[in-house]
Amino acid sequence: MKKAILIDGKDNVATVASDVEAGEAVEVLSPEGEVVMRPVALDAIPFGHKIALADLRRGDRVIKYGEVIGVASTDIRSGGWVHTHNVESAAVPTSAYGRAGP
Repeated sequence: MKKAILIDGKDNVATVASDVEAGEAVEVLSPEGEVVMRPVALDAIPFGHKIALADLRRGDRVIKYGEVIGVASTDIRSGGWVHTHNVESAAVPTSAYGRAGP
């Protein structure tokens, strides 16, 4: 079974330890090496990228290392691939999500 690493108990994403195909179950390991959940990947997720551990709504904070690393620019379902196509910087908006109106 594919593995992902949860770095901090506050995190809502984990880092996959190998390429993951859509439909594959992923064992998420705590820092102590215990399996804390087994989400099914909704998308193909490349090695080193993030998998969502909970449903994230547009505007929700993405948390890794126990810290906010970005903001969801679209809704992301649990098991979804979390990367620059659906997350932007919390400090410097990089997509239409953070732009002012017309």
